[in-house]
Amino acid sequence: MSAVTDTVRVAPPANPVIQSVRDSLVVAKRNLIRMSRIPEMIIFGLIQPIMFVVLFSYVFGGSMNIGGTTDPGVYREFLMAGIFAQTVTFATAGAGAGIADDMHKGLIDRFRSLPMARGAVLTGRTLADLVQTALTLLVLAVVALLVGWRTHTSLGEVLGAFGLLLLLGYAFTWVGALIGLSVRTPEAATSGGLVWLFPVTFISIAFVDSGRMTPWLRHVADWNPFSATVQACRELFGNPGVSHSDAWPMQHPVWASLIYSILIVVIFRTLAVRKYRSAAA
Repeated sequence: MSAVTDTVRVAPPANPVIQSVRDSLVVAKRNLIRMSRIPEMIIFGLIQPIMFVVLFSYVFGGSMNIGGTTDPGVYREFLMAGIFAQTVTFATAGAGAGIADDMHKGLIDRFRSLPMARGAVLTGRTLADLVQTALTLLVLAVVALLVGWRTHTSLGEVLGAFGLLLLLGYAFTWVGALIGLSVRTPEAATSGGLVWLFPVTFISIAFVDSGRMTPWLRHVADWNPFSATVQACRELFGNPGVSHSDAWPMQHPVWASLIYSILIVVIFRTLAVRKYRSAAA
C-alpha cells in the first residue's frame, strides 16, 4: 500500500510596490463608484468654479489693468490660469472631508483589518479625487472658451499646463488627507481645509498683478507655490499677465511648479500615512 504525499505550494510574497499599486487602484475604483452614485457631489463641484469664471469675468473684467489695458478680453485670458489653479486646490477640502467621513464611520478600521498596503487607502482616495478634478477642469475649460478665453501656444504646451494643474491639485489633496485624519468630523475637515486655502489662493498672482501689492506682500505672492503654477500656466497658454518679478519662481515658473508640487506630495504623503497608522490604530 503506497501513500501519496501532496505538496502544498506556498505562493511567494507579492512585490510590495506591485501590491501597493494594485491595492491603491482597487481603493480608487471603490471611491469612483461611490462618487458616481452621488452625482450631486460632482454637480456642486462644477457649479462653484463656473460661478467664479462668470463673476470674475464680467464683474471685474473692465476694471482691472493688465499690461496697461482694461480690456475685459485681456483680463479673461489673464484670469483663467488663476481660476484653473484655484479649482484644483479647492478640491482639497472635499478630499479631507471624505477621509474624515470614512474615519468617522469606522471604514478606515475595516480597511486596516485587510491584508493590504498601508498607504493604499489614502493613495486610492487621492487618485479618485484626481480623476474628479480632471473632469471638473475639462468642463471649466469649455466654459472658459465660451466666455472668450483663448490659448496662443501649441497643443503640447497647453496639455503641459493642464498637467501642472493636476499635479498641483494632487499635491494639495495630500494636505487635505492629513487634515481629514487630524479632525473628528467631516464638517471640521471642510472648515479646516478652507481656512488655509483662501490666503494661499488670494495672496498670489492669480487675480491681480503682484506688482501692485506692497513690497512684503508681493514677496509672499511671488514665492507662493500656487503663484508658480499660475505663472507657468500663463506662459504655457500664451496668456497675458506674465510677471516681471526677479523672484526665482517667477523667472522659472515651470520648474518651480514641478519642484513645489513634488515636495508637497513627498512631505504631506509621508505625514498623512504616518498619521493614518496612528489615528486608525
